[in-house]
Order: sequence, then C-alpha cells, then structure tokens
Amino acid sequence: MKIYAISDLHLSNTQDKPMEIFGESWEGHWDIIRKNWLNRVNADDIVLLTGDLSWAMKIEDAVVDLNEIAALPGKKVIIRGNHDYWWSSYSKVTKMLPINMFAIQNDSLRLGNVLLCGSRGWLIPDSKSNADDKKIYARELIRLTLSLDAMVKKRKDDDIVIGMMHFPPFNSQYNDSQMTKLFSEYNVNKVVYGHLHSIRNAEKITVKDDVTYYLSSCDLVDNNLVEIV
Repeated sequence: MKIYAISDLHLSNTQDKPMEIFGESWEGHWDIIRKNWLNRVNADDIVLLTGDLSWAMKIEDAVVDLNEIAALPGKKVIIRGNHDYWWSSYSKVTKMLPINMFAIQNDSLRLGNVLLCGSRGWLIPDSKSNADDKKIYARELIRLTLSLDAMVKKRKDDDIVIGMMHFPPFNSQYNDSQMTKLFSEYNVNKVVYGHLHSIRNAEKITVKDDVTYYLSSCDLVDNNLVEIV
C-alpha cells in the first residue's frame, strides 16, 4: 500500500470557474492529474485530498465533481478547504460521499495501520491579523485538538499517523506555530497541506521535530500526486 496526496483540484463541472485564467500550470490540470493518478495509484492505495476540491456552491452539485474523483483508483480521504462552500454539515457530507471516499472533521480515521486526522486550519495570526481571523484560527485549533485526541484513542504501536490540513500550519518563514507544536506534541509522523498557489519557491518538504510536512497544491507539484508513504 502506498499513500499519496494532492490538493486544490478546484473542479468546476457545475460552475463556470475555468482555472486556466490563473496561468499555464492550470491548463488541462485535471486531465493531467487524472492521467498521473491512473498510472500510479492501485486499488489498495490511499490518496489524501486536502481541500478546495470543488467550486460547487451546493452539496448536490459537488457530487458531480466528487464522483469524478471517486471513479479513480484507491481510497480517498478528504478535508474541507476554504473554497469548499458546498461542505455544509459533516453528517450531510458523509451521507453523500461516494464509495471509498471518507471525510475527516473533528475526528480521526483508520485505514489499515494508517491513522488520519486533521483540520482545515487558517492563516497563522500575526500583528496584522484582524479579530475575525484570530477567532477562526482559535476555532481551528480546537478542531485540530479534537481530531488528535480521537486519534490517540485508536493509536497502536505500529501505526503511521498522518495529519491533514488545507492551510499551511506555519507562516511563509516556516516558523513554528501552535499547530506545529500540536503535531509534535501528539507525535504525528507526517502532515500534508495545500492552499498555496503560484509560490514557485515554496518548500515541498519541511521537517520540524521529526514531523515531515508535505506541500500538495496541485499547481506547485506539477499536477502529480505526492508520495507520502
């Protein structure tokens, strides 16, 4: 079994949101991702999708995009991104997910000896952050802690623990944050994240306190899946 990650697919089967307007890296991006996926992923592999999957505004419209992802090989695990407006309540999302697709929100998921946990995250607060951003970040810290606590209750000695986030858990200087400290405190092995775009010099792999962080934004990884395990 292998584990891959990719994020920010921004599929738009039900919305007029062509990604090509954002540059060459987005031209035919889904066709390229799908081809790479089919060439690399087997049925027993896991693919982590860390948010911004669909431009759909309603959950029933997002099903069209999610079904395209579900038709590809492997088990898929998703978390919410800041543009996943269709993601309403967790119960509604889980009820409409296709077979072999799982969602994480305030909980953890076991697939074999892999434990998955995480949260959407938010912008790391700094001196310029407004009250709303600080409030959202504080809420995401609570959600991440809930997910990590759920993971601890299931953890066994030989488990691989992978955290999933949409926003990077650190700032542009890769400084430690309350979120990276949580991942270290809970002895998470690896963390995948996305959200970043058009930052060509962004580090693809970062290591902090023995936790390895992987950037998975599709336009920054050449529309290919990032191998995590």
